[in-house]
Amino acid sequence: MSFIQVSTSSKALARANTFNIYMPDDLPALMTEGNHHYARSMKTLFLLHGYSGNMHDWLVGGNIQDIAAKYNLAIVMPNCGNTFYLNGKGTGNKYADYVGIELVEYMRKTFSLARNRDETLIGGLSMGGFGALHTGLQYPDNFGKIMALSSALIIHELKDMTPKMQNGMADYDYYVNVFGELDKVEDSDKNPEYLIRKLKEKEATIPDIYMACGTEDFLLMHNRHMRNFLMQEQVPVMYEEGPGVHDWKFWNQYLEPAVCFMLGK
Repeated sequence: MSFIQVSTSSKALARANTFNIYMPDDLPALMTEGNHHYARSMKTLFLLHGYSGNMHDWLVGGNIQDIAAKYNLAIVMPNCGNTFYLNGKGTGNKYADYVGIELVEYMRKTFSLARNRDETLIGGLSMGGFGALHTGLQYPDNFGKIMALSSALIIHELKDMTPKMQNGMADYDYYVNVFGELDKVEDSDKNPEYLIRKLKEKEATIPDIYMACGTEDFLLMHNRHMRNFLMQEQVPVMYEEGPGVHDWKFWNQYLEPAVCFMLGK
């Protein structure tokens, strides 16, 4: 198993940025014999961290080394701050382009991985779950499957925010900085629901979607809303709930079922 930390120049961010890769490229035959996942090319999963997190979160909290080895997956973990993985105003703030285009192209060019959408998956937790849905839907030609755990699908809350307001995560100014004019976010390409509608209008291929959320998670209603929206729009979604809060115990419990879904198992 190779662990690689890469620092490379990004046009989208107008600077160098660092990300982690786990890659099961040197496992002994004893560990791969009889495993049908090693009868195919290695697939690549872009795995996104949550709010206040970083590229090390999945290494520390998640069981990704076992997942990578068991399912022949390269796992790419970018570092994107508290940006919701969106393109913001101003030079150096195109985080959607960074994850959805640049990192995919880098993996293709440097490692001959993520060569097509069927070999390229994206997932995340909390803010990263939002980011996975948004990025996968904004760049559907690059990603074949999406997994979103306990996703921070807070779009519909934002229009009601006013100056000097804050919630348990951040304040009004933060949300304006990330999302732009809050009363216009719902009808913009920063809203995954808006992206779904646009893809349907164009009769474009929509990536397969897996979602899961804990029944005691403070984001449960937001995730149910997205599930209901997808069902109303007749977009196939595998949605699961189970006992749990917004923590690593829940995310590790559902990471493997999510990976199995994305691999078609």
